[in-house]
Amino acid sequence: DNNATNNKFDDDEMDEDGYWNMLGKKKRSILKSLLSIPYRALFGEYRTVEPGTLILVRHGESEWNANKTFTGWANPDLSPQGYREVEHAARLLLEGGYKVDVVFTSRLKRAIRSAWILIREMNEVHLPVFKSWRLNERMYGALTGLSKTETAERLGPKLVQEWRGSLKSRPPPLTPADKYYPGRDRSHADLTPEQIPLTESLLDCMDRTKKIWVDKISYELACGKNVMVVAHANTLRGLVKIIDDIGDEEIQSIAIPTGIPIVYKFDKNLDPIPPSHDQKNVVQMHMNGCFLEKPGLLKQAIKNEKEWCDNVPDYSKVMERTNYGLNPLQSSLSKLEAERKVQDWAQQFVDDSDEEEDDGTDGKLTLVDMDKVWEEGMKDVEDGEYFDPDRPSFEVEPDNAEGAQIDSGEVEIVYSDSACINIDPLPAARKVPGIGDVPIQRSSSVIVMIRHGKTENNKLGLFTGWDDVPLAVEGVEEAKAAGRLLKLHGFEFDVVYTSWLSRAIETAWLVMDSMDCLWLPIIKSWRLNERMYGELTGLSKAMVKQRHGDEQFKAWRRGYAVRPPPCSSFSPQYPGNDQRYRKYLKDLRFSVSESLIRSIEKKEISIHRKLPKSESLKDCMDRTIPYFTETIMPESVLKGKRVLISSSENAIRGLLMHLCEIPEEQISGLEIPNGLPLIYDLNSKCIKLLDDGSGEDPLEKYNFGTSAPYLFRPCTLPDGSLADECDINFLSDGNALTQKESDIIANIRKPAKV
Repeated sequence: DNNATNNKFDDDEMDEDGYWNMLGKKKRSILKSLLSIPYRALFGEYRTVEPGTLILVRHGESEWNANKTFTGWANPDLSPQGYREVEHAARLLLEGGYKVDVVFTSRLKRAIRSAWILIREMNEVHLPVFKSWRLNERMYGALTGLSKTETAERLGPKLVQEWRGSLKSRPPPLTPADKYYPGRDRSHADLTPEQIPLTESLLDCMDRTKKIWVDKISYELACGKNVMVVAHANTLRGLVKIIDDIGDEEIQSIAIPTGIPIVYKFDKNLDPIPPSHDQKNVVQMHMNGCFLEKPGLLKQAIKNEKEWCDNVPDYSKVMERTNYGLNPLQSSLSKLEAERKVQDWAQQFVDDSDEEEDDGTDGKLTLVDMDKVWEEGMKDVEDGEYFDPDRPSFEVEPDNAEGAQIDSGEVEIVYSDSACINIDPLPAARKVPGIGDVPIQRSSSVIVMIRHGKTENNKLGLFTGWDDVPLAVEGVEEAKAAGRLLKLHGFEFDVVYTSWLSRAIETAWLVMDSMDCLWLPIIKSWRLNERMYGELTGLSKAMVKQRHGDEQFKAWRRGYAVRPPPCSSFSPQYPGNDQRYRKYLKDLRFSVSESLIRSIEKKEISIHRKLPKSESLKDCMDRTIPYFTETIMPESVLKGKRVLISSSENAIRGLLMHLCEIPEEQISGLEIPNGLPLIYDLNSKCIKLLDDGSGEDPLEKYNFGTSAPYLFRPCTLPDGSLADECDINFLSDGNALTQKESDIIANIRKPAKV
């Protein structure tokens, strides 16, 4: 059965991109396993669940799709039209009410960015996103980087079409010396030479994809989770071949257009359910997946958009990112409605005689013409024959592409138009103008912590806590600047940890984007969330002072073990009323009282976990520090990985309290600036700051609070000697400090009294 899940997992494959860890699939003790059986029997694995929905989305148009270049494992970004296509795809999913639980994508930028745009537009950035090389596009070998048109003219359209369309024909291979050889890219450094293809047939690509379907995607679907796969034309064709059990000849006529979601529903055996053949559904021959929109409509609308804007001035206002007075869902749906009006209008410019534009898909898109199905069906009815629109009695077979040849043999060809080029990797140490040598050793483990960029709540002085507010414009720029600074100083990372709050996730994303390392695994945990402020959430500091007095305000804000007033079980601030915590949080004990309240409300048994209604600073540390010591340290730092942690102020306070041995009574005096990378060196056990080239001393530029001396005290090496490089010396901008400012800086530079 090609849909059966496999229980024998390869540990290395399963843990790719943190999959095993993030979904909580860790080995349990025998006692814990036994104790979990009753719960699992009532509410978990032993209960029959309906399979989840599968959503397939090919990335938006890339820069190389736009100029008709063989792409494969090369890494161009999305074109401007590609951005539009993916945003439109997200709006179609929102309109259809689709919910996603887990996302799989490739390690290539065009797919990763498409996945990010989709979950951001759907307001689901907290979702786990796993990036696998098995979902990379087909490897086109020596054709990579060549123009499809010029290659066809040079070698003949018949041969090029055979490489593109045939199931088993392989293009000429790359060599390890080729500039597009994936082994040169750090994003594939964990793969063995045997795993990195030098060329692939369509069949090779599909075989590579099959393992992730069997081990992960089908497993998640069988557990009742809705899965979105954002990948490439040929890897998605591979999945479709498996799901629909499409024959070798038929799969060559299947095409996957850019940016149009394809939705599959499954029965209890994980066999695809054929879509209802009403006139609203758009389906392709041989497939049971349903397109959410007829392919090509948006592209035609974009081509004619400028003329529409001239005639309908309000269109531009609707399509602006910010629509005041609308919530995110209303904003997305209003944009979708505006796009549909352009699509309807643009249909008058479509010439059916025009040749279909090549978007890089190896295959020919043949939709089932539902109007024709119904037309022929009604004739059957008139003739007294039975007609079932879900099972039409005829099919229209696609014509073979002109010049295409189906050949089971492989193409053997020796062809080269350039000499062998050996490109050496860049050295670990780089000379940066104005800074000098920046030594970053591949084997050196490092921890970089960054507090998210500013939010509007930060600017207004509001208690935010677990309230999921986005970055302000300034916060976006702070995150981008942090990424550029880290890249300038030669930093590289192997893994990123962040919270479930969008401001921290987006900060991590913007840093990675600026460093050109979107392929890095991002592991998201609620344990890195900000402190939960209970009833204070959303109030300004001034409001709290006025209502409760200055002394109580200081106790709640700065007291180490003092909790603010808790929110109620039905408050919008309570995390138990947020879908992400109800559905995905698995590592907290159950609450008897909350379970009782929810069961009475639902009139059925409802198990609820003990989520915080309020937290002291100590409570926040009690979840943050163990996560660091029990997860981040053993699974990343002690394995020599370079770690980026993007989180909120109090979570980072907890990490610094542990790493820099800050006393409990002093931790509330520590301030963490927004968007500033804090470098923790594991050898010298101190915090370092980076020179941003402004000539300003960061200790003068940023406020670290009264406990700053604990961060910047003289650092010691393992042998007990002082680490001279830990001293913070920066060029002066020539502006004299006041005596008071000089005294503060001098005090920070002194060793802390422990």
